[in-house]
Amino acid sequence: MRVNCHRQIVFFGNDFLDFYNKQTRKVRTRIDWTLGLVRDLERIPSNYFKHIEGTELYEIRVSSGSDIFRIFCFFDKGMLVIVLNGFQKKTQKTPRKEIDKALKLQKLYKDGQKK
Repeated sequence: MRVNCHRQIVFFGNDFLDFYNKQTRKVRTRIDWTLGLVRDLERIPSNYFKHIEGTELYEIRVSSGSDIFRIFCFFDKGMLVIVLNGFQKKTQKTPRKEIDKALKLQKLYKDGQKK
């Protein structure tokens, strides 16, 4: 039983789960651990959770060995974290196409909430 849940995590669509299921067990364990931080900690350290400037998006930052992964999400209704998509980061800068993909998924989510 979890007592200290500060947020609820919801996976929107299949993009994140498709990404997650392709990872090794070691990477999935690290992703699970990091998502647990996002869910349970009142203040998430910035090396695990960072706002993407100019958007409502946040990136959940996961490292496993020398591999770096990013998972995009946003907040809905206060403490609901909507997880959108993830990718393995191969360059210093986050690829614009990954941000655009997350923004498109966010719009789909919000459009669905209006109905």
